Amino acid sequence: MVKRLLALALAFAGMTAPALAKDKVVFGTNWLAQAEHGGFYQAVADGTYEKYGLEVEIRMGGPQVNHALLLAAGRVDFNMGGEGYGALNYVQNNIPIRAVASIFQKEPRVLVAHPDTGVTDLASLKGRPILLSKDALQTYWLWLKRTQGYTDDQIRPYNFSAAPFLADKMMVMQGYLSSEPYTVEQAGVKPVVLLLADYGYDTYSTTIEARQDMIDGKPDLVQRFVDASAIGWKTYLRGDPAKANALIKAANPDMTDDQLAYAIKVLNEHGIVESGDALTHGIGAMTDARWKSFFDGTVKAGIYPADLALTKAYTLQFVNKGVGLK
Repeated sequence: MVKRLLALALAFAGMTAPALAKDKVVFGTNWLAQAEHGGFYQAVADGTYEKYGLEVEIRMGGPQVNHALLLAAGRVDFNMGGEGYGALNYVQNNIPIRAVASIFQKEPRVLVAHPDTGVTDLASLKGRPILLSKDALQTYWLWLKRTQGYTDDQIRPYNFSAAPFLADKMMVMQGYLSSEPYTVEQAGVKPVVLLLADYGYDTYSTTIEARQDMIDGKPDLVQRFVDASAIGWKTYLRGDPAKANALIKAANPDMTDDQLAYAIKVLNEHGIVESGDALTHGIGAMTDARWKSFFDGTVKAGIYPADLALTKAYTLQFVNKGVGLK
């Protein structure tokens, strides 16, 4: 920060300042490159990170990559978290990592059903078979049981193939807003898509996570990364995403232009990034009330003890500053 202020002072005095070295940052994502990571790639592609004095390397996640573990070990500087459970798990295991921003105001978790089968909302899924992964059974399935009255006899094992769903019109399938519905549509079925966030599932998602030593020792760097990422997301969703999409496809050749366009479309249509508190506080917004609401729900579901130190899971130090509103 001192060096940057000195450069500004020299420039104001008409003197030439030496080029400043950019801070090198490694950011680990939580899966293969896709539009759901687009704002981060956008900030690389259009030079936003560079404008904020950062040289950012995005390391793609995948089935054999644990970036949360690498963050704890100091091998990456920031990690893309998923739902709020990850941050609470850090606290439960005494790992000094916190969420410093939440890019997604709505978790894109959905349940997908066939059309013309009487499905209109979550309540209409009671009693129907639902394809669910093992991870789902430990997280949002507990929320669905508590709030919607679902029962474990509805569970069918999900192996991340749409084939069992397509073969049975009464079957329901877990999904991600920009993934499974797209796959089903490509198979000729226009699905009923129910976004859990629209029914009160209030976890934050696609968080930016940082170690406590980074938060304490380099708060200016954390702030610049959070702000530049927010601007990258604004530009990706509302501007020209072509350069970011090129980076995504280079990292993940299986990604297609059609799937990227579909994902951007539904992220915007459902306000995944720009809704709720983000509309007044800026992209990446978080609040104490929202964290407490989600945490209280997990306590009622028996996932975490009521005396867990919730405030150690996150910090509001770097958000709610209006970034990305214009």
